[in-house]
Amino acid sequence: MEHAAKYTAKQIAHWFIWRDKIAEDMEGGDPLSLLKLLKLMYYAEGSFLATECGSLFSEPIIAWRHGPVIKCVWDLYADSPYSLPLSDDEKPQLNLICKEDQDLVEDVFQTFGQLSAWKLRNMTLQESPWIKATNNGEIMNREIKRELIKAYFKENYI
Repeated sequence: MEHAAKYTAKQIAHWFIWRDKIAEDMEGGDPLSLLKLLKLMYYAEGSFLATECGSLFSEPIIAWRHGPVIKCVWDLYADSPYSLPLSDDEKPQLNLICKEDQDLVEDVFQTFGQLSAWKLRNMTLQESPWIKATNNGEIMNREIKRELIKAYFKENYI
């Protein structure tokens, strides 16, 4: 089953980086790491799917050793995994995400953004979409099917 995506994974990554920088400026704390960004994006996609909003992004979510990964985002920031840059040219693209969708992504940020990258990683490794995609951790680099994500999030989060 194909899900029409509203945005690119890169646009959603930029939104989370931007939002985290606001929180960091206001409240202090550590900058957003690549590991945490990838988990937040996974939880945002799951939330969108479960609320019947469709997919946020169409890029595949892959099961890696440390949980779900959107490879194109990994590739974009792998050289600076602890300090994710957002250029001035990328900031205007944040306006492409409609208010309703930003509200849902904000809910994900408020709920899961308070958790550490390692806590989020551990959570995803205990959830059935990752477990099924990896055959209980045996096989890596397989796509996590969106149908599994949607069903899991409907049952456990929404």
